[in-house]
Amino acid sequence: MMLYRKYCNGMFIVANRYMKDSDIAEDALQEAFIKAFQKIDQFKGDVTFGAWLKRIVINKCLDLIKARKLEIQSLDEGKLHIADDDSDWEIADEATMDEVYAAIEALPENYKVVVKLYLIEGYDHQEISEILNISESASRTNLHRGKLQLKKTLKHLEYGTGY
Repeated sequence: MMLYRKYCNGMFIVANRYMKDSDIAEDALQEAFIKAFQKIDQFKGDVTFGAWLKRIVINKCLDLIKARKLEIQSLDEGKLHIADDDSDWEIADEATMDEVYAAIEALPENYKVVVKLYLIEGYDHQEISEILNISESASRTNLHRGKLQLKKTLKHLEYGTGY
């Protein structure tokens, strides 16, 4: 119970980012904690317990999203090669965090999940490819395309034109 109390609020925030519905996020969180407690013997201490648990929560959310038929679209990986360079990633000072989150939520599902995992959760492309069962190239492509759409959406805010 001490572990649950220590991590439940933070992990709920993570689950809610993915599920967009607090009831479904709570269900995902409960299932993730059950899975974590069932597999606690697999926790090796090579990362913090919070990081290990966060990955379980995110994976559970992604499983539920997939089960709800919000499948991630595969890409034709041969069409686009992206350098992994974030130097061009800037958001207008006028954009609030709520506006950035709303813009992320408006992205197509395949872009949105990769953008969240990369920009919000801090996973790299190798980890994202393992979590989503896609290639690193598909992860980079989804991130690049998602960032382009985010820039376009958030640029409107800079000039006060709305969405």
